Amino acid sequence: MHLSQLKKGGVIFRRGNDARLVNGAESTYALAVEAIDRGMSLAAAIEARGLGDAVDLAALAEEGALDCPVRHPDPAHMFLTGTGLTHLGSASTRDAMHADEKGMSDSMKMFKMGIEGGKPEKGKEGVQPEWFYKGTGTCAVAPGDPLHSPDCALDGGEEPEIAGFYVVGADGQPYRLGFSLANEFSDHVTERINYLFLAHSKLRPASFGPELLVGDLPRDIRGTSRILREGKVVWEKPFLSGEDNMSHSIANLEYHHFKYGLFRQPGDLHVHMFGTATLSFADGVSCGEGDVWEISAPDFGLPLRNPHGREKKGFAAVKAL
Repeated sequence: MHLSQLKKGGVIFRRGNDARLVNGAESTYALAVEAIDRGMSLAAAIEARGLGDAVDLAALAEEGALDCPVRHPDPAHMFLTGTGLTHLGSASTRDAMHADEKGMSDSMKMFKMGIEGGKPEKGKEGVQPEWFYKGTGTCAVAPGDPLHSPDCALDGGEEPEIAGFYVVGADGQPYRLGFSLANEFSDHVTERINYLFLAHSKLRPASFGPELLVGDLPRDIRGTSRILREGKVVWEKPFLSGEDNMSHSIANLEYHHFKYGLFRQPGDLHVHMFGTATLSFADGVSCGEGDVWEISAPDFGLPLRNPHGREKKGFAAVKAL
């Protein structure tokens, strides 16, 4: 099943071609908290409420009426994070598995670690991945809304990914709601200057949705990432995700995020992005204002589209009190 969130309030349940409002549900977050508090699954909480009027989900997306599939009512309690070097690529995989570590970059060494220890047996701890912070809920952009580069940015480029959504229960237990498409928007020019600038390059907005896939993540996800300029496709490439195409298991990535007590505070919402191996930047493509990114994969329903924008006003200086 799939869930969507309306900006004006309301949750949409979709199964197949049938999309309907969930009776009395104002938000996916509130529905999840209700399910956790009552000790039931999301599906059971929806069944208990029942379904109402049918809606045209594609038309609502076109109108810009859909929000991120899950959003915390207080942006300060919504955390956007991610992991990198988690996806396979045939040439880099062979290099990581067979090359001598002498002379290898830190990135390739970490990638090799993931190949060797990123999918531990159940109950065992695997190698920890690269991890990064993107921001709070203020950085979570709805489908159709612009992804703005800050005034200081040197570049803005898409990263087609899958994101997991998690709510922490009253007892500190994280609960996974489901997965959605994500555009983990980054500044690859800044990152390329020096790998230690990775943290700076990730302090950008990200977009999610429009639909939340509730249930297990498919092992083999095949999607398409494209850039449209004035309505015409200027770049297009397939992307792969799911554990069959990753060097880390989802369970291992989740463990190494939630092992920190900081991320197990009751009521908090976490949106964690699992990485990608596909970038237009790697093909020498530079995006400008007005370009539209489109990320799609059949398992996730409607495509995720966002235009590229840029902040016009930069930061001046700190004032002393």
